[in-house]
Amino acid sequence: FAKNSIENTRLNGLKVVIDCANGAAYHIAPQVFSELGAETIVLNNKPDGFNINKNCGALHPEIVQEAVKKEKADIGVALDGDADRLIVCDEKGRIVDGDALLAIFAKYLLEKGMLPSKKVIVTVMSNLGLHKAMEKLGIKVVVTDVGDKHVVDEMQKNNSELGGEQSGHIIFSHHSATGDGIISALQLARIMTKTGKSLSKLSPFLERFPQELISVKVKEKKPLEKMPLAMKEIENAKRKLGENGRVLVRYSGTESKARVMVEGKNKKTVKKLAESIALAIRKEIGIRHRE
Repeated sequence: FAKNSIENTRLNGLKVVIDCANGAAYHIAPQVFSELGAETIVLNNKPDGFNINKNCGALHPEIVQEAVKKEKADIGVALDGDADRLIVCDEKGRIVDGDALLAIFAKYLLEKGMLPSKKVIVTVMSNLGLHKAMEKLGIKVVVTDVGDKHVVDEMQKNNSELGGEQSGHIIFSHHSATGDGIISALQLARIMTKTGKSLSKLSPFLERFPQELISVKVKEKKPLEKMPLAMKEIENAKRKLGENGRVLVRYSGTESKARVMVEGKNKKTVKKLAESIALAIRKEIGIRHRE
């Protein structure tokens, strides 16, 4: 099934480092790439029931980054424990996140006539640079809440072939109804093989906007519209950024925290605006250290 997702395309000449995170893909991931002809260097493929994700895999991409540089590999693939997402690094050891992967996949699928909906589903956390890159290609970006289940729901509503998260959950609806790290890695390997381009040559067309993320511990999850100080700073940030930026303030679904995300063209401006919003939230509902 996995090999058929890229029509058994031969990956001869491709050198791949695979970090299996001592998890679900420890046996199948290396086997699939090897059987397709890739040279594989396998890391953390000896699960003992306790070492899953421990200092390895997608949670610790520095391991695969170092291995790629040491082995002079073409690509590094770091899966997480349940293998539904991946973090990738190029031949120079630089991280290529989910947004960059979505951009690469969307462009390739569009060129091959495999994106008839001309829609890509992403979450609110996806970088504005992805939106701009898709706009240039004539692809509509549909935004949903954080979480791959929301992405899948929206993909079904929009009959979309591609969706995913910045964190590395990528869903190809014509192959699976959920994220699959092996499938995603194979799609990328096929593109590299078919185009003859290195990953570092495929990813630059996504111009990433500086993004500042701040978490604020809160006493309560008070509606934002009832917080005048925070709303004032949010509106001020939106006004200053205009169409070349975004402001997202939301509460964590699992922790007593407010998440502040500001994105724009100027890194210093973005950082300053995010800090102003976070400070306003702290003043109104933040937990002070002495508490």
